[in-house]
Amino acid sequence: MASLSERFRDPRSTQYDFISSIMVRCPGCAKAARVIPAPEEDSAPGGPVLFRPRRLVCRGCGLSRVWSGRAVTFSHGTAHPATDPYFGMPLWLQVETRHGWLWAYDLEHLDLIRRFVQASLRERAPWYDTGQKMTLVARLPVWIKRAKNRDEILRAVSRIHASPAAA
Repeated sequence: MASLSERFRDPRSTQYDFISSIMVRCPGCAKAARVIPAPEEDSAPGGPVLFRPRRLVCRGCGLSRVWSGRAVTFSHGTAHPATDPYFGMPLWLQVETRHGWLWAYDLEHLDLIRRFVQASLRERAPWYDTGQKMTLVARLPVWIKRAKNRDEILRAVSRIHASPAAA
């Protein structure tokens, strides 16, 4: 029987579960900045959480921008560096591998990827169970899911963790 460290059960997370605090490269100083939901007094009550106003804030240079648009563009694929869905800024937590770009919105997202890749036993929810079927884990590129790439992906995750703002 597999031990708990070797087993991964899909928590049914989606990309929407990780957009509350996105780490990006600041356009002003190129240090780590965050895209976070705007305070409640700035946003209209109700409406989808996805389209509520966001704020880009940088502790390094003090940059602050507000997004209150209607279009959100998620990065698809791994052929190019990923950007955040609101401001289009490059993500801070990303690294290029020989297969493509490995990226995460925040450290929690990166940890989910690490736990999935590290596990030798990867369990999905049963097909007959209700709920989300195409989870974030199910949508990962095939090269990340392949066991033969496990060591390379885990090294890439370690390189991302070693970045200054990720510590």
